[in-house]
Amino acid sequence: MSSSMTSAAPTDAAEHRTPEHTSPVQTASEHSGSRNSTATNPSAGHSPKPQSLRAAWPALLALCLTMLVEMMDNSVLNVALPTIGRDLGASPTDLQWIVGAYSLTFGGLLMVGGTLGDKIGRRRTLLIGLGLFGAAGLGVLLAHSPAQLIAVRAALGAFAALIAPLTMSLIFRLFDDDGLRHRAIGLIVTVSMIGFALGPTLSGLAVEHMPWQWLVVLNAPMALIAWVGVRWGIQPDRPEDRRTGGTDIPGALLSVAALGLILYSFTLGTEQGWTSTGTLLTAAAGLLALGGFVWREKTTADPMLDLSLLTLPTVRGSALLQTAVTVAMAGAMFASTQLFQFAWGWEPWRAGLANLPFVVGMLGASPLVDALVARWGHRRTAAVGSALVVVSLVLWVAGVGTGYLLCAVAMLVMTVGMRIIMTTGAVALINALPEDHTSIGSAMNDTAQELGTAFGVALIGTVTAAVVGSHLPQGAWSAALSAQFVHAQQISFWVLAGIVVVMAAIGVRTLTDSTSTDEHEG
Repeated sequence: MSSSMTSAAPTDAAEHRTPEHTSPVQTASEHSGSRNSTATNPSAGHSPKPQSLRAAWPALLALCLTMLVEMMDNSVLNVALPTIGRDLGASPTDLQWIVGAYSLTFGGLLMVGGTLGDKIGRRRTLLIGLGLFGAAGLGVLLAHSPAQLIAVRAALGAFAALIAPLTMSLIFRLFDDDGLRHRAIGLIVTVSMIGFALGPTLSGLAVEHMPWQWLVVLNAPMALIAWVGVRWGIQPDRPEDRRTGGTDIPGALLSVAALGLILYSFTLGTEQGWTSTGTLLTAAAGLLALGGFVWREKTTADPMLDLSLLTLPTVRGSALLQTAVTVAMAGAMFASTQLFQFAWGWEPWRAGLANLPFVVGMLGASPLVDALVARWGHRRTAAVGSALVVVSLVLWVAGVGTGYLLCAVAMLVMTVGMRIIMTTGAVALINALPEDHTSIGSAMNDTAQELGTAFGVALIGTVTAAVVGSHLPQGAWSAALSAQFVHAQQISFWVLAGIVVVMAAIGVRTLTDSTSTDEHEG
């Protein structure tokens, strides 16, 4: 199987729909040969596609805003947690749930969101999700207790799951030209990662000058602008673009239960210990639901997720690579929040600005990604990105014990490596799928990232609890406690580096050096 960042996705869905008796793996190889011909010969019945990024600016702005607001919500409250805790009288466990509720519902419902997009229409599902997401953001104005804020965050995560899988797949409908698709995907990946990294910076600055609630309220106007851009900038859904067949409700319920319980077990493991009864029972229930989901998808006539997609090496490899680097990124961002504010005693605004190297790295890496792929292809490019992430973790080991400068360098190196992996992996994964499975494929991509995020945070929390204790004070730390915390972070970053090495070595092997052929050949 060969990989390409420059191969085109199918543009005439009527020619590439998966017949009911044929698996996506079979049709993937069938439609690869006709991709480039359809890209240069649009069907007479369809409106012409934009021939430049500028010509598609309303849709691109909308999709970028969609990814920006969805990713920012993952991290925007992290730096504001001490302030939220004081205002709402929240306990440490409440604060963990204020952050974790979003990830829990978001990760648990991603596959459902992707399936809805493929079934009822991607544009329609995205418009519904944006409307609900914006309305849920206004709900924070009514939240006056930790439980109410947790409920708002859970709702935001659920509606974000209707947004995230559709954004990437709609790029393939927006353009016929493969070069434009590649550039647009790179732009959206960059914006999404900037959103994730920018969250703590905005959080730190905002709590110095305005109520923390505005960090969530801003979702509403951003979602409204994105809604207008999608409504007027993207063509309506066509019947031939949708997956046919029935709705797999049992499969959807089992997927939500499996992902939700597995993610929840990470939280319980950090809070109660990995050998506690609650953690073990929750993890067992999650694995049982996962087994039920696999059985259901193998036996039902109209599965939510055709498991034959996972036999495509590019799909498996890119998902594994993205899980590996998000484990590292989430762990580093979670550790830095506590390091800057508590161990080093910095004010929120300063701690927020200290995360800016994450953003700079994302912006600066774009030309590098294109050059590497054009010269070396996916496999060696992914290897370079993985190596940079490992190097950054080693720099973190030194930086947490010596000062901010090395930490800043580690952030830059890490985000360059992540940018390389995210763009290469996303393009390879989506290109490897048939047209009517791109939304569920994007959901698989996002689910891999969300599992990586949950595991990265859980690992940092578990090591910190083992070395320092499970309940860290919110005020200024003593020199002895700070030293213990630094030691815990150094252990964590060595463990993260080992995880990335193993997972990346497996994932890179599934890719090839090709830059011109489709992922599903060979």
